[in-house]
Amino acid sequence: MPNTTGPLYESLYVITADIREDFENWLHEFQARSAEEPGIEDARGYEANQDDDFLRYVFRFRATDDNAMDALLDGYFSDSDGEVAELFGDNVSIESRVLREDDSRDLPASDNPNCLNCGNRLRGQYCGNCGQRSRNRLISIWQLMQEAFGDLFELDSRLWRTLLPLLIRPGQLTRDYLEGRRARYMPPFRTYLVLSVIFFVVAFFNPKDDLSLFFEPESPPTAEEAALSEEETKQAEQKKEEQLDAALEKLKALEAEGKIADEVVAEFEDSKGLEITFNDDDDESSLFGDCEDINVSDDDDVPEWLTRRFSEERLKQICERNNARGNDNFVDAILDNIPVALIVLLPIMALVLKALYPLSRRYFVEHLLFFVHFHAFFFLILILQILFARFTGLLGPEDGAIDSISTLIIVATSFYVPVYLYKAMRHVYGQGHLVTIPKYLILSVTYLTGATFTMVGALLLAVLSA
Repeated sequence: MPNTTGPLYESLYVITADIREDFENWLHEFQARSAEEPGIEDARGYEANQDDDFLRYVFRFRATDDNAMDALLDGYFSDSDGEVAELFGDNVSIESRVLREDDSRDLPASDNPNCLNCGNRLRGQYCGNCGQRSRNRLISIWQLMQEAFGDLFELDSRLWRTLLPLLIRPGQLTRDYLEGRRARYMPPFRTYLVLSVIFFVVAFFNPKDDLSLFFEPESPPTAEEAALSEEETKQAEQKKEEQLDAALEKLKALEAEGKIADEVVAEFEDSKGLEITFNDDDDESSLFGDCEDINVSDDDDVPEWLTRRFSEERLKQICERNNARGNDNFVDAILDNIPVALIVLLPIMALVLKALYPLSRRYFVEHLLFFVHFHAFFFLILILQILFARFTGLLGPEDGAIDSISTLIIVATSFYVPVYLYKAMRHVYGQGHLVTIPKYLILSVTYLTGATFTMVGALLLAVLSA
């Protein structure tokens, strides 16, 4: 049996107390206008719980059917939200949702009236409290895979609907989220985490290194290649011998002129036959040099709590542990700490935004949301740059023209990042160029400073955690 009544559209308006009279006048006029709007059967509102600082009003519209509701969502309701934002600005926040009554055919079986997940009373195929399906049944492997990777492979999933505006519409996701348009997009922190994980996988995962067991080993050099390498080695040794002989002749000439002592020439001539070795910069055992050279001076200006924690013996132990794990493991430890450093940077920059926009009456979490989306965009740009560079490398690794074009495109997209930040600030906070430009410069300088300090913190954490 079909529904006898149409769906409901509910809007919750949270306003500041100082605009109550103006807002209520607008609300009465809006109710009268809505009653005459095609597709709306009924429109009524009421006051919700109030406090000293904020007032809440709930307004409900009953549409004639689902088609009318879709048309109203795209037109009338969207225009009314824009009208509120234009008239009252940040003094009003709106949260909206669509409520539909259950079809009697979708009611669960009488022997299972409550949700198995949260215990809430069921009225339909899905729980209205937690969203779990009412039927208790085992799912197939295919359905399990669909649940795991559905958002990734379905073209109409929230992931793909989120990536496009995140990439080409600066600040759009943040503004839509703050204005209540959220269901169509992936949640902000989930977007940030997904893109950060993909970035670190793309940037630092090399299949031939990490999964070398599954690749064929490199073929040994042929006899001709081995002979050629041996010949090159002999030529290098011969050239080195000629250089030593030439240096010895110059020293003897200087000795004959009385400019240097004969002991210098004799010592150089004796050392020619010795094997001279040099420290290799890639030697993992000398990451921090000789740990025995560490010497902590007794400085009265150094706080006592710092000298207790970083004594000479403890610094030597840290140095030895870092030398023991080698360069590669040390770099890996730094990379492991970068995600933590970026997460620490988020609330710091949110505080800077709150200081730059003191009259916006936005909560701290709203400023935090701005930088969550910006960091997600930054990860997305880096992922695309890395994939593009690798793709062009496969097309023509020795083609200078392709390499130049690839470099030019990557540099151009890098310049897009600061432009994106500026346009996002204008779109979300709605201020003009003259006001936004100095705030943008301050934000950029503090962001670079904060990023530098957090990266240094990641480095120190990698050193001390050895």
